[in-house]
Amino acid sequence: MVMYHKQTRILVALDCIIFGFDGSDLKLLLVQRGLEYEKGKWSLMGGFVQKNEDFDKGSSRILKELTGLEGVYMEQLFAFGDVNRDPIERTVSVAYFALIDIHQYENQLNTVYHAEWFPIKNTPKLIFDHQKMVDMAKEKLKYKAAFHPILFELLPEKFTLPQLQSLFEGIFDSQFDKRNFSRKLQSTKLLIKQKDKDKEGSKKGAYYYKIDKRRYAANFHAILNLIPNPGNLK
Repeated sequence: MVMYHKQTRILVALDCIIFGFDGSDLKLLLVQRGLEYEKGKWSLMGGFVQKNEDFDKGSSRILKELTGLEGVYMEQLFAFGDVNRDPIERTVSVAYFALIDIHQYENQLNTVYHAEWFPIKNTPKLIFDHQKMVDMAKEKLKYKAAFHPILFELLPEKFTLPQLQSLFEGIFDSQFDKRNFSRKLQSTKLLIKQKDKDKEGSKKGAYYYKIDKRRYAANFHAILNLIPNPGNLK
């Protein structure tokens, strides 16, 4: 077998950053680390690439093994290669991220590795450089939400304006004025108002809406009207 001689072998890990929306809060999925050194502490879903698998298949395998989740679309984020990022052995980590509707996957989630959802604003301390990964993924998520038609994929078929506002506030870490948000959203003409209401939040209730898929496909950039400082996204 031909090999590259006098080269150091380096481990390659995969870490999965899974954001979820439950209808009211943006959350982050974490597990308790099962390996020695920092064992039991909160971590992203991670593991090592196997000899005969590519990164995409590896990330899907790791996510299923640690959480039970399958069929989750994940996108490669960045490669983290600081020399001392893993105190045990030289390891490069390729991070993936995704954003999902928690209710679509809640029945799949297992508890073997204590997988748990945490509100994005109240996450525990993470091992190694995992917080750095999460922070970078949050910035990427803002960009994707603003310039790519993904936001409404996270919501049920019918949703309320308060639910949509909560999603925007979680992603962009900002508070939106309720009336102003509703006015700007209505001006996009991307939503179709339904006759029925969600009455769980109040006696008066909030009307359900559906996305006008034809208009959204042609003009999803209208969402930029809702976003604070869109010029700062990158």
